[in-house]
Amino acid sequence: MSATERDGYRGASVIQSVERAAAILEIIAQEGGRAHLRTIHEQMRIGKTTVHNILKTLDRLGYVQRVPGDMRYHLGNRILNIARMAGDDAILRDRVRPVLEAIAAACGATVLLAVPSGDEVAYLDRIEIAGGSLEAGDFRRREKLEGSALGLVFLAFFPGLEKRMTPVEGRVLSDAFLSQVGEVRTKGYALDIEASRPGWNCLAVPWRDGGLVQAGISITGPAGTFPRRRLIELSWTMMSLVA
Repeated sequence: MSATERDGYRGASVIQSVERAAAILEIIAQEGGRAHLRTIHEQMRIGKTTVHNILKTLDRLGYVQRVPGDMRYHLGNRILNIARMAGDDAILRDRVRPVLEAIAAACGATVLLAVPSGDEVAYLDRIEIAGGSLEAGDFRRREKLEGSALGLVFLAFFPGLEKRMTPVEGRVLSDAFLSQVGEVRTKGYALDIEASRPGWNCLAVPWRDGGLVQAGISITGPAGTFPRRRLIELSWTMMSLVA
């Protein structure tokens, strides 16, 4: 086989893999956003091992995911985030606003709503409290994932985000940072102790819809008013309000 023929064969194989992956995502979407392996296999009419291998790749990249206690494959946060960016953020803001208001009242802190956007945190909404709000110049609409408690939440709960941040993109997550992400996944919340804004501390938790993390909610305030110990105490309040 000549080099040209080999290149053509590889190209056809790649195209076939992409077509099959797209077809699997469409089947899951048509089944209401979740489907059993058997259902996908029956509709694809290809080997079950092949279907399973494609699903494993899609899972690793965050395009599908499994929910504890559910044998079905769900559309993953990464593809749902693409759909969100193509849609209207106002829908999400309106839906979560009552939760933000409840958290602001219970914690007495500025509350922020955010979603992942590429390798950044994109803020959608905030509720400020009198005498403790961020100055306009201190509030950025976007931040790097590594630079905030919300970023830690997204890295912990959105499959595929960690794997996307590779040396090819010029960024490597240290073992210490990955260990921190693992702790967030275990505890269910993340802390930012003056890491992103000098003089300000932050606590963030995931917001779920149908068992899947769709966004993140955080509270922030002066370090003197919200030391680490108080934020840890408030984490239980926040997690109960977003449940």
